Amino acid sequence: MPRAVGDLLVAAVPNLRDRLLEREIRRAWPALMGPDGARRTQPHALAQGCLSVRVDNSPWLHELTLRTDELARRIRERFPEVHALRFVLGALEPPEAPPAARGSTMPSVPLDAAARAAIDQAAAAIPDQTLAAAARRLMTKAWRFPRERGTAR
Repeated sequence: MPRAVGDLLVAAVPNLRDRLLEREIRRAWPALMGPDGARRTQPHALAQGCLSVRVDNSPWLHELTLRTDELARRIRERFPEVHALRFVLGALEPPEAPPAARGSTMPSVPLDAAARAAIDQAAAAIPDQTLAAAARRLMTKAWRFPRERGTAR
């Protein structure tokens, strides 16, 4: 009998379903909590239907503890697998980089003899050797990693 690949993966890898659900909850978190709540909180872990949420300060921890029923109801509407919330005080992790920014590197352009000569000539005009060396490094980097002309810097 044919089975979906996702079903096979979930059966083969323990806790995969919870980890995938955690990821979906993280993505939906700003919409679930609003801008202020999302800035001060972060879903931490999901275990047996209990979502653990990190809170970055005590006043927010107290406020969210008082609002647990309301927030759990809101989260359950979108994620019925979440049966309970648990708020814990702790440092928030830095936000995940967007996919386009991860691993993206600007291509470098090799310097030819003419570019090196132009950089050396410009740096030679600076009498202070330390400042000239710094200018040479900056110009070399600017030539090797050019930005499109006409874009804001």
